[in-house]
Amino acid sequence: MGVDQRAGDIELSTVVERTEDDQSQDLEVSNIFGRAEDGEVFSLPPADGGKDAWLFLISCVIFEAVSWGFPFSFGVFQAYYAQHFEGNESSVAAIGTTATGLLYVSAPFWFVLNKMNPRWRRPSVFVGFVVMIASLIGASFANSVSQLIATQGVMYAIGASMHYYPLFIYLDEWFVQRRNFAFGCICAACGAGGVVIPFALDWVLRTYGFRTALRVWAIVAVVLTTPALFFMKPRLPVRHHTNVGPQRVEMGYLKSRTFWILQCASIVQGLGFFLPSVYLSSFAQSVGFTAVDGTLAIALINGAQIVGAMFIGYLGDRCHVTTGILVCSIGSVVAVFVFWTFATIKPMLFIFAFLYGVYAGGYSTTWSGVAKTVRENGYPGAETGMIISLFSCGKGIGAVVSGPLSEALVKSDSWKSKAPFAFGTGYGSLLVMTGVTAFVGGSAWYAKQFKLIH
Repeated sequence: MGVDQRAGDIELSTVVERTEDDQSQDLEVSNIFGRAEDGEVFSLPPADGGKDAWLFLISCVIFEAVSWGFPFSFGVFQAYYAQHFEGNESSVAAIGTTATGLLYVSAPFWFVLNKMNPRWRRPSVFVGFVVMIASLIGASFANSVSQLIATQGVMYAIGASMHYYPLFIYLDEWFVQRRNFAFGCICAACGAGGVVIPFALDWVLRTYGFRTALRVWAIVAVVLTTPALFFMKPRLPVRHHTNVGPQRVEMGYLKSRTFWILQCASIVQGLGFFLPSVYLSSFAQSVGFTAVDGTLAIALINGAQIVGAMFIGYLGDRCHVTTGILVCSIGSVVAVFVFWTFATIKPMLFIFAFLYGVYAGGYSTTWSGVAKTVRENGYPGAETGMIISLFSCGKGIGAVVSGPLSEALVKSDSWKSKAPFAFGTGYGSLLVMTGVTAFVGGSAWYAKQFKLIH
């Protein structure tokens, strides 16, 4: 089928193919050509492959590793701050959950803003990066937990979200048929960053203190990200978007039962997802392991997300989204209630960290599959980026709530020194909460069995 669109002095011709049994899938773009006013024809870079597409994906990987790898490694700061800001231990967890929570929650806002204003996308990437780096420098001068929440928490999240979220609009342009694969690579990058960052930061923290650690990370972020900034760009000319006027964002699926079942399951999963990453270092030290053991456990969680993201992304291209959700749920529940329960034995701690990273960490990769399911359920205009943004927001709500809730659970844990195994370490309530929320996170699969999702 040929599609011919004229917008001002730009004409786009798109040759597309649809599978016979799936008319709601995204168009497969084989060739896109542009024609200038003088009649000269020029070709745009191919989607799903080619030098430009891969350079864009590499840039996405760097953005993900730097922007998300740092807050996902907060566990090493959690243990350090709890020791050096005495009397404020119960508030320290809010620094990490505020950063991750706001990064997730703000996703729809930035997506809609950039979608409606195409010319803002590239500036947003640069301005957000400057704010993100400034937040790290500002946090290095903090003298209280509240100042750290404001800088390392709130300000970092604002800058990182401005810097990061335009890539999802560009992702829809650069990857069409291989979108789940590309999204899996991006999700895996967070885990890759989370392997190296905890060890590096833990050493700097113990040797030079948090002020130096934050400044060093700011320098590292600048060095790693600066080259990637030049390849974080659209595939389609910005002029094409601006000539057709403000772009409509499809939101009709907000009335869909399918969307809300999947969204609610994701929110509940997010409520417990972050707890091991935040508390595992402290847990390890509470049962007599070293600080390095705790750091290794956090690194294993983050590193295993690479495996989980690629595996669940692979499933997403071949199975219904609820299949991947069920796999993530069952794997997470087994990891928590079997291996974390016995994590007072060191090898069990590391096995738990790896399995939890694979299965709980792979859950977010299902979001691109959710977009596909929503399109198949009567909303063909649903955009992958917007769906991911809304699910990020839902997970962020869970993260923000989990901060004060987890602090209250640790403070009032009545099982401490009374219950066996990890249940009696003072973190038993967190263990149960993490396992239960992981189980409920798989409820979308059961909804499909009762024909509530198609």
